[in-house]
Amino acid sequence: VVDCVEGVSVQTGTVLRQAMAERVRPVLMVNKVDRALLELQLSGEEIYQNMVRAIENVNVIIESYRFGDFNWQVDPVKGTVAFGSGLHQWGFTLKQFATFYAAKFNTTPEKVTEKLWGDWVFATVDGKSKWISSTSVNTNRGIDRETGSKRAFVAFIMEPIIGMFQAVMNNELTKKGTPKAHNMAQAVGVNLTEENKKTLTGKPLLKHIMQKWIPAADAVLEMIVVHLPSPATAQGYRVDSLYDGPLDDETANAIRTCDTSETAPLTMYISKMIPSSDNRFTAFGRVFSGKVSTGQKVRILGPNYQPGKKTDLFIKSIQRVVIMMGRYTETVADIPAGNTCGLIGIDQYLLKSGTITTSETACCIKTMKFAVSPVVRVAVNVKNSADLPKLVEGLKKLSKSDPMVRCETTDAGEHIIAGCGELHLEICLKDLAEDFMKGAPLVTSDPVVTYNETVTAESAEVLSKSANKHNRLFCTAYPLSEEIQNLFEEGIVGPEMDLKERSKILRDHPAFGWEEASSPQKIWCFGNDNIGPNVFLERTVGIAYLQEIKESVVGGFKWACNQGPLCEERIRGLKMYLNDVTLHADAIHRGMGQISPTARRVTYAGIYLAKPALLEPIFLV
Repeated sequence: VVDCVEGVSVQTGTVLRQAMAERVRPVLMVNKVDRALLELQLSGEEIYQNMVRAIENVNVIIESYRFGDFNWQVDPVKGTVAFGSGLHQWGFTLKQFATFYAAKFNTTPEKVTEKLWGDWVFATVDGKSKWISSTSVNTNRGIDRETGSKRAFVAFIMEPIIGMFQAVMNNELTKKGTPKAHNMAQAVGVNLTEENKKTLTGKPLLKHIMQKWIPAADAVLEMIVVHLPSPATAQGYRVDSLYDGPLDDETANAIRTCDTSETAPLTMYISKMIPSSDNRFTAFGRVFSGKVSTGQKVRILGPNYQPGKKTDLFIKSIQRVVIMMGRYTETVADIPAGNTCGLIGIDQYLLKSGTITTSETACCIKTMKFAVSPVVRVAVNVKNSADLPKLVEGLKKLSKSDPMVRCETTDAGEHIIAGCGELHLEICLKDLAEDFMKGAPLVTSDPVVTYNETVTAESAEVLSKSANKHNRLFCTAYPLSEEIQNLFEEGIVGPEMDLKERSKILRDHPAFGWEEASSPQKIWCFGNDNIGPNVFLERTVGIAYLQEIKESVVGGFKWACNQGPLCEERIRGLKMYLNDVTLHADAIHRGMGQISPTARRVTYAGIYLAKPALLEPIFLV
């Protein structure tokens, strides 16, 4: 869905890239045409130019991610683009108008469709009316120089819609004194009841007429049914990007052919959790092979499941299978492959997404990878403190039902919601307030964008004394290269790694080449507890009691990494070395309370001396 006024937003680009990576064929809906007409009062030609620009931008993104010989570009003439307004629920494709005009011109809808987009005009030349491909329409504000006719899209489609808008909004009257809009509605086949004629005026009347004349549902449904591939066709080329296991095993073959036979193994991917009324969730997803039925015993594989191991694996029965139809659900006995459905009774075993299967050998279906990380944050709070439990419960539901959103609580006790753009956040807050909190009033701060702090040079040796003056830490700060930071982000290296594997990478990978590879015990902190790409190492010699303060020093380092010295943002790309320590002989004087704050201060000192810098987030477009 693309806004015809603002064009392709960051989020649309992300969704499109996501779709192309997952090999999902896109069709386009150019939305908010009502804004262009009512708020901005644009002419038909200006709207046409905006639409052309939006469609071109979408096609550029689609083209840059194409794979194989699939040409998935969207084109209004082919019927893969619809126009309309989601708010007023009206919409159309060129084909709908072409069918109407074809009956008048005694020709086929296909021929008229081609003429309704592009530089065609319908003009009368030498007493004959005919279609002319004009060369001067684009340079002459949408009017053909020779004949004075307007572009066909504007003349045949936008002008009637603009006429209807103006008649209703300006309350134009006919010569008899009756509203002009009522006659126009009748002309396009919308019969208004007497009650509607009396009670509806302005926007409500406009909405009513447009919904009846060109309903959005028809346009979108026609586009989906006619132009999108059936699951059986799509799964043939999608299986490579869907399935995580070998592409020739039983499950992969069943997915490839969309097999619904009795013997086919069930494979289903749960993509999101939908909250239901009784504080439980319906797990919504698509069946890729086999049949899912009520009471069936299935294997529930979470995102961390590995074949042959028991991690993230539950074997449970499905209580009910339901078809989700808008706001209604209908319980059914079973659902075959190629359809989407909801499962009830398995919500406590899945966090956000997962795979449901009956085959012992099946691997997971790949978890959706998002191209953007949630960077726009707002703090939410309740107006009445009595609603606080509702907020906590609501945030849990929100984070479960939306795979992109991140909910966290800061040390100051603020509840933070992070989304991937202002539009995404707005939708999340609306859901939170209306659905999950039953309308309890919320207070939200302005959106805050998360920055990160980093260092750009090596620091001199820094020293910090503990509060009781008996302990000293000597450290040096170094920057980590961009390449190493990316390895952390992509999960190639991280805190949960096997020590031998980590040593191998530290030794062999061109980005590292650290001497600590041979002595892993010298690496005290390797991005543990989600502090990001930050590392703490020690290179001291012959110090007693060193192991006793390890936890305290690492605790102070993590504390510093989560709240940097410049503006209390998170730190990334920091490598701290512990060079030397002076400790008190008495254990009571070198406890956690003495060492942790010292470690934090020494980290800050190192950052200040290592040419600190701020990193701002960049949207991938």
